Amino acid sequence: MNGHHGAVAMFAAALSFFPPCAAPAAEEVPQRAQACTVCHGPGGNSTDPAVPSLAGQPAQFISMQLFLFRQGDRKDPQMSPIAANLSNADMNELAAYFTRQRPASPSHQSARENAAAGRRLAEQYHCVQCHGPALLGLQHIPRLAGQQFAYLRTQLRGFKAKIRADFDGNMTSVAELLSERDIEILADYLSGLTPARD
Repeated sequence: MNGHHGAVAMFAAALSFFPPCAAPAAEEVPQRAQACTVCHGPGGNSTDPAVPSLAGQPAQFISMQLFLFRQGDRKDPQMSPIAANLSNADMNELAAYFTRQRPASPSHQSARENAAAGRRLAEQYHCVQCHGPALLGLQHIPRLAGQQFAYLRTQLRGFKAKIRADFDGNMTSVAELLSERDIEILADYLSGLTPARD
């Protein structure tokens, strides 16, 4: 990918402009967040299996994804035009709002046989190292626990096919080792996990 290193450098430079996410002005963020909740659900808890939940995601992850959409390194028919008009301050405000929202209990029930197999795969492919032991996300790395099943499966397939933007190359290198069965097991396991922090 010719633009990969350029995208990494651009993101690193842009991140320096993102101040730590502080509580945004009450009169601004609810209006912006309301536009997001049309697809991502109330408080960022998606009810659409194909649309990710934003509630409780690390703020840096949300900012980074909005930045990637704005720069065109990540593409989506709905998100790309929305992100194109966001300033860095807008991204920070949205990230601050959604990271404060409490994730809803998972609506997906994992298959019993996938509980142990999914955990083994999460350990074998280092999901628990990057996404955290409870898979709740860290810094620019997303929360996977309790995320929508269909969305997780689509993203893993996208990483495997190298059609999904990958900031540092870790996801594409891991996903290319996954079989379709592995992807099904992982998505099923992850989407049934409790997403809330204690």
